Order: sequence, then structure tokens, then C-alpha cells
Amino acid sequence: MGIYDRIREMLLANERKEAVTEPLPTRAPVIPIERRTRTRVNARRGTSVLIVDDSKTIVVALSRMLQPSGFLISEAFDGETGVAMARASRPNLIFLDIVMPGLNGFAALRALRRDPETQDVPVIMMSGNEHATEQFFGSRIPADDFMKKPFSRLEVFARIQGLLDDQFVPQRRVAAGARRF
Repeated sequence: MGIYDRIREMLLANERKEAVTEPLPTRAPVIPIERRTRTRVNARRGTSVLIVDDSKTIVVALSRMLQPSGFLISEAFDGETGVAMARASRPNLIFLDIVMPGLNGFAALRALRRDPETQDVPVIMMSGNEHATEQFFGSRIPADDFMKKPFSRLEVFARIQGLLDDQFVPQRRVAAGARRF
């Protein structure tokens, strides 16, 4: 048998095989859930939020995410000012950066937790610094949540939603037996 005969035989065998093979059943297409159609539980309109970060970009980005949903925003660009503002206005929620000049986020959180006026305010810590992230998870400072920068709008609202009580107001989550500073 020559080479041409072998090729023709292989082609014919392949055609016979295709004719016998049944087509695969078709599946319904998977339609992803559009994020805008998901139900999101928001905090009560008028919930006050203090954003403490030395980056004006982060402060503006968070403000623009939160204001359209009815949050009242206060801003501080360093730890000292943030602690003073928290004591004066007692916000419902604080977003606190870890890496800041002067009073860093860990020291600011420690000061907030030791003050009877602010110890029950929920705090979401933020950082884009890998070393600060590791420090956060190794520390004993009781923050209520953590977000790694950069973050999305979806993540911001999910973190807030995780802190809401029955009245849709952010509350501290203190574990049983946990030390309150």
C-alpha cells in the first residue's frame, strides 16, 4: 500500500468516525449576575463616617463612593487630627489608614480604644503597604475589619454591611472575652 492509499484510508476512516459520533448536548449559557442587580444592604441615611488617611486620593475616592448613598463624611489627613475629630463628633464609623506620618494608624486606634467616648466606634483599617498588612494581622489591636488598598466600591460596601446591626447602623464586633482597650 502506497502513501496515497494510506492517507486516503485515514481520511475515510476519519469521515466514518465523525458520522457515527453523536453531537454533544448543548447547555444553556451561563448568565452572570450583574452586580448592579444584587441587593445591597446600606447603612441608614445620615450615618456619619470619618475617613483618616494621609492620601488625599484615598479620602476623595472613599467620599465619592459613600456620599451618594447618604453617608455624612468627615475627613482628616493625619492620625492626631483624626483622633481629635473622633472624640469631638463621635462618628458612626471610621476608616483609618495604618501608614501615616506622625501618629500612625495603630497608635491612633489604640488611642481611640482607650478613650471611653470612642472605644465603641467601629473602625475599618486600611493599608496598601504589605508590611503594615502583616503587622495588622499580627497585632492585638481590636479593629473591626481590614481593607487592602486598592479597594473596590463593592468591597467598601461589603465591609460596611458586615458591621450593620438590626437598625442598619455600624456596630463594633467584640468577641466574647475580648479585651476592650
